[in-house]
Amino acid sequence: MSILTLNSYNHLLKGYTELRCQENSLTRVSLLNGNLVNNVRSSTSGVSARVNVNGSWGFASNSEISNESVKEVLRLAKSNGEFLNSKSSAPKRELITSDYSIEKSFGTKKKRLSQGELINFAKEIDAYIANKYKNLSSRFVGINELNMEKRILTSSGASLYSLLPRTMIIIELTVEDNTGVPVELYEVYGGLGQFEDKFNAPSDVYGKIDELYLKLMDKREGVHPEAGFKECVLAPDLAGILAHEAIGHTTEADFVLSGSIAGEYLNKEVASPLVNLVDFANTAFDKTCPVPIYIDDEGTKAGDAVIIENGILKGYMHNKESASILGFKPTGNARAYEFYDEPIIRMRNTCILPGKSKLKELIASVEDGYYLMNPSNGQADATSEFMFGVTMGYEIKNGNLGRAIKDTTISGVAFDMLKTVSMISDDLTWLSGGMCGKKQPITVGMGGPAIKCKVNIGGR
Repeated sequence: MSILTLNSYNHLLKGYTELRCQENSLTRVSLLNGNLVNNVRSSTSGVSARVNVNGSWGFASNSEISNESVKEVLRLAKSNGEFLNSKSSAPKRELITSDYSIEKSFGTKKKRLSQGELINFAKEIDAYIANKYKNLSSRFVGINELNMEKRILTSSGASLYSLLPRTMIIIELTVEDNTGVPVELYEVYGGLGQFEDKFNAPSDVYGKIDELYLKLMDKREGVHPEAGFKECVLAPDLAGILAHEAIGHTTEADFVLSGSIAGEYLNKEVASPLVNLVDFANTAFDKTCPVPIYIDDEGTKAGDAVIIENGILKGYMHNKESASILGFKPTGNARAYEFYDEPIIRMRNTCILPGKSKLKELIASVEDGYYLMNPSNGQADATSEFMFGVTMGYEIKNGNLGRAIKDTTISGVAFDMLKTVSMISDDLTWLSGGMCGKKQPITVGMGGPAIKCKVNIGGR
């Protein structure tokens, strides 16, 4: 890769300055019914700088990676900061800086596969599906790998080299029900690491495809859920998206400063005492998180952000500026996707912490409700009101799983819904394929245990 070592530019960093050199590379292969519909290798790279001038941020970027472009973006960033400062009456605030340095690469040591080899890998998976499950009306096999490589240097002495790759295999299966209506279900497999470290052979995912097919057949015979306010068990994937969308975004400090409802709830009860929610920086439960951030894109050493503790809202996610305004320490949540993006407050690995019950105990405790498993896209707003799609689930009748259900939605106000949580399972599952779309895309991890709660569910 082409990114620069930045230490030789340290003498050019005047005032408070952040300098970043970054390359994002993307590989994508997709087959639809055996036909190659996507075959992409691309990269974007460049340098950027951000300078704080009496509280005003100047930013500049350049797609050319050279000694001259580094000097130019530093000059332009300072000039832009001076211009914005001349138009601003905001008070100057002291920023909390860091001199922490680290190098972290999650790149493979194995020989990289060629694009042709990746296509053949996908074709073998597709052939397995086509030969075994002939009643499918459609099948999709995708391979995606994103590598984010960057160097960061700040005037306070912080520095970072990181290579954060993420590889996913996406399988989507479609079958027609008895009336000819398509019924589909998909799963995403993979996570942190380059392809060669995540998947050794196509057979690695055959068992998972078999599980997906069995769920699809259940769904094919599924029924519409009964609409209303129901007692439900949310599987870990749904708990994860709830933690991210409905709670996480409301507690990002820039949203708090813009009027998020979470600004009114600090140190107040917002959930059942069983609920604990943390945005982890890089390590959780002695394991590396799906998106490990050790230094954020402002050069701040990343730390865990405790959001909810025993049902009480304890804090927010911060960058340098929001921490200064609200009187907290920065948590290392400032992230940028491309070299030309300014870092903004973003989640990293947000999850509800496990409890003490077994999943089967949660299900057994429900007389008439639903076990909701697979989420699709959803949305939430600054009041924590949310609506998420659910693509897979089952009825619960007298403590036992019943019929599968058709696609539905759940909705509510998250801070109200979390107060109804009465049981939490003792396991944890990370949803490792998430991309958050707040102003700019970014990789995120989200997860949790299963939770028993009451929530509005849609019907026919």
